[in-house]
Amino acid sequence: MSSVRTQARRWVYLVHRWLSIGTCVLALLWLISGVTMLFVGYPKLLPGERLQSLQPLQTLAGKDCCLPTETLLQRSPQTSAGVRQLMLIREGDRFLYRVQDAKGAWALFDARTGQRQPPADAAAALAGARRFVPGAAGAVVGRVQEDRWTHAGSLDAHRPLWQVEMQDTARTRLYISSATGEVVLDLPRTQRLLNYMGAWLHWLYMFREGSRDPVWSWTVIVLSALGTVAVVTGAIAGIWRWRFQGRYKSGSRSPYREGFMRWHHVLGLVFGAVLATWMFSGLMSMNPLGVFSARGQSPDLLGYRGGSPGMQQPAIPAHEVLDALASTPLRPVELEWRVLGGTAFVLARDRLGETRLLRRDDHGRLAVAREWTDDELMAVVPRLFGSAHLVSAAYLGAFDAYYFARGDSSMYAGEDRALPVLRLVFDDPGRTRVYVAPATGEVVLSADRAERAGRWLFNLLHSWDLPAMLRPAPVRDGVLILLSLGALGIAGTGTVLGLRRLTQNRTGKPRPKRANASPASPARRSPTAADPARR
Repeated sequence: MSSVRTQARRWVYLVHRWLSIGTCVLALLWLISGVTMLFVGYPKLLPGERLQSLQPLQTLAGKDCCLPTETLLQRSPQTSAGVRQLMLIREGDRFLYRVQDAKGAWALFDARTGQRQPPADAAAALAGARRFVPGAAGAVVGRVQEDRWTHAGSLDAHRPLWQVEMQDTARTRLYISSATGEVVLDLPRTQRLLNYMGAWLHWLYMFREGSRDPVWSWTVIVLSALGTVAVVTGAIAGIWRWRFQGRYKSGSRSPYREGFMRWHHVLGLVFGAVLATWMFSGLMSMNPLGVFSARGQSPDLLGYRGGSPGMQQPAIPAHEVLDALASTPLRPVELEWRVLGGTAFVLARDRLGETRLLRRDDHGRLAVAREWTDDELMAVVPRLFGSAHLVSAAYLGAFDAYYFARGDSSMYAGEDRALPVLRLVFDDPGRTRVYVAPATGEVVLSADRAERAGRWLFNLLHSWDLPAMLRPAPVRDGVLILLSLGALGIAGTGTVLGLRRLTQNRTGKPRPKRANASPASPARRSPTAADPARR
C-alpha cells in the first residue's frame, strides 16, 4: 500500500512538472488577456450604436409613400417561404424595407416602388459608413469574407463584408453588409490594438479559421483541459509539501529555499484554487461535447408568434403608424412589423431604444401602448410549450441569477436586457425558464437544466457575474485584478522554473547553484531526498 501511495505521489509530481512547462506560458497569456478584457471587449456593434446611426422617420408625404407590407411580400419571390423580420428605415430621402427571409438572408426594397435593391457596391458601402460616422471622410479598402474581427456567426448573412477605413479621430474601421449596406461592426483603432492583447489572444484566434472551426474549438478544449490538470496536480503537490504541523530544518513550512521555487509554492497555495477555477471554467466555456446544449423540446417561437410579419390582417400601413406616433414623445427611427399570438402589431423604436406597440383595437383604430398587458401575455405564453404546463409566472423588477445585464466590454453586451421582465417556469423535462419582455412580447432568454448548469460552471466561475457582484463594478474589477496578479505570480514563477528545467535537460548539466548556497547543508538535502519527483 505504501508503494502504491509513493508511486501515486511520484506521478502527481511528474505530471505537474512536465505539463506545467507549457501550460504556465498559456496561463500567463490567458491571465494578461483576461484582465484586458475586463475593460476592452471583443468588437461588436451595440444595439444603441446601431439605433444612433439611423435617421428619424419623419411624417411621410401622402399615403402612397410606402407599399403595404402584404403587397410587398406577395410581389417578392424571395419571401415566398416566409419572413423572419420586416423593418422600415430611412436613408436620406428614401424609405426602405429591410427584409430577412425564413432562411436568414437579408434583402432591401424601395418602400415606394417595392423594387428590390441590388447588393451594396463600394459606393453604397461608403455612403453607409458616412451615415454612421457623420462629417468624416472614409475610404473603401475592399471586401472580406471573414477576418480576425468578424468570426461571429451572426455576420454570416451579411457576408462578404465591405471594409471602410474612416478618417475620424478614433480612426474607426467599419464593416458593411453587402446585402443591405448597413454597418454591422465598428472597430476604433484603440480597441483594435488593445484586442490583440485581449480577446484575440485570450481565445487564441490566431488559430481560428471561419465562424465554425472544430479544429480551433478542440485545440482550446485540449489546452484548457491540460492546464486544469497542471494546476490541480500542482495544488495537490503543494499541499503535500507544506508542513502544517512542525517545520523543516530550515525553520520554514516550505521545503524550498530558492526564490522562484519558494514563491511558486507559496503563491500556488494561496492562489492555486483561483487559477484552477479559471482554467476549468475556461474549458467549460467551450461547451465540450455539447454538455450544456439544450435538451429536449425548445420553446416553440413560431407557434408563440402565430404568423408571419407583414402578412397578418388587418394591415397596419406605415403612414398610419407615424401619424399615430406624432402625438407621442417618441420619434421613431425604425418600424418593425411583428406578430404575437396571431395579432399583428408594429414595434417602433427611437434612437435611445425606447419602444411603442401599435395594433388595431376592437374598433379597428390604431392604438399606441408601452407594453403588452399581463392578460395579453398570459393568453399566449402556453403556446411556447404545447405539452408542458406553466408552473409559475412572475414579473421581475430586478435581475436574477440567469437574466442580467453586462457592461459594454462583455461578450454579452449586445443582448437586450430590459426590466421589468416576465419569468415563466414550465414543467417540461428540462424545467425550462423563459423570460419575456413585456415591452416587445419577445422571448429574450430561455434556459433548461443543461443551459443553467453551463451558466454556473462557466459564466459564474469565469466572470463572477451574479447581479450582486456586477453592481459594485469597481470593487469587482479590483478584486479580479488582485487575484489575477496572484495567479500571474504562479504562472510567471512556473515559467521560469520550466525554462530552467528545459535548459538543464538540453545541456545535460545541472543548474548552477547559488554562490551562497551550502551543498552540504542538511536543510537543503532533506526536501530533495524526500521528494520522489526530484530524485
